[in-house]
Amino acid sequence: MENIKENRQTSKRKHLNLGVREKTIFSIGLFVFFFVAILVWGSFIGEDDLYVDLLNKFQSPSFAHLFGTDWVGRDMLTRTIKGLSISMKIGLLATFTSTIIAIFLGVIGPTFGKKVDSVVTWFIDLVLSVPHTLVVILISIAMGGGMKGIVIGVAATHWTSLTRVIRAEVMQIMESDYTKIARNFGKSNWYIAKEHVLPHVIPQIIVGAVLIFPHAILHEASVTFLGFGLPPHEPAIGVILSESMKYLTSGDWWLAFFPGLSLVLVSMMVDRIGKNIEKLINPKTAYK
Repeated sequence: MENIKENRQTSKRKHLNLGVREKTIFSIGLFVFFFVAILVWGSFIGEDDLYVDLLNKFQSPSFAHLFGTDWVGRDMLTRTIKGLSISMKIGLLATFTSTIIAIFLGVIGPTFGKKVDSVVTWFIDLVLSVPHTLVVILISIAMGGGMKGIVIGVAATHWTSLTRVIRAEVMQIMESDYTKIARNFGKSNWYIAKEHVLPHVIPQIIVGAVLIFPHAILHEASVTFLGFGLPPHEPAIGVILSESMKYLTSGDWWLAFFPGLSLVLVSMMVDRIGKNIEKLINPKTAYK
């Protein structure tokens, strides 16, 4: 009887303790909920919702204004949600573009021979040799600024790490027996890349794309903060933080605190999801 009770208690503990799979599913579901909520909420916020109310300017956080109000009486919670939605849209576009570039270069390098691989490696080293922020600023200025310039700038600088991961995986796959047999049977490089290489690197692509997203939105915010990204009339997080610097010395801390904290929390949440997915894919930690 005692053994039966102990077994029941042990099984209950196992059910109560969430594993990596459960935590990953829970975190993904939680982030997707907040992600969609911020995107939908931010998309429905128009200029009428960001109205100027000079009678309520510099209001500290309260139940009426959870994030306070700014120097012209605009609600900071509304501005923060709108800014996060803009940053997320830019992050999604930049992440998608960077992932496509990483897949293309990471697969064709080892698959199409040493000459092509050496060119890909040289191109990766070239992009990594220059600081990302400087490249994003230069590309944004060359493209005339705005959302188009910042998306192209961020996308053109965030594919290198994922390309290296994909390239390393593809190099191992190209040494396997089934790819050598396919080449001996006269299959083309495109066929081998499509049928034998690409399906095996999908997990690395998913993890890499998830981890690119927080870097993309943080770089967008930093470049916009410096004045080389989105224009000042856009309620982006970088614009809000840049404007709030003028009023920090007067004690209006909420103008920068809540927008900056919201951006960091979103970045940390996505980064955590990427690391959990990586644990889920890893055979050594998948069943813990």
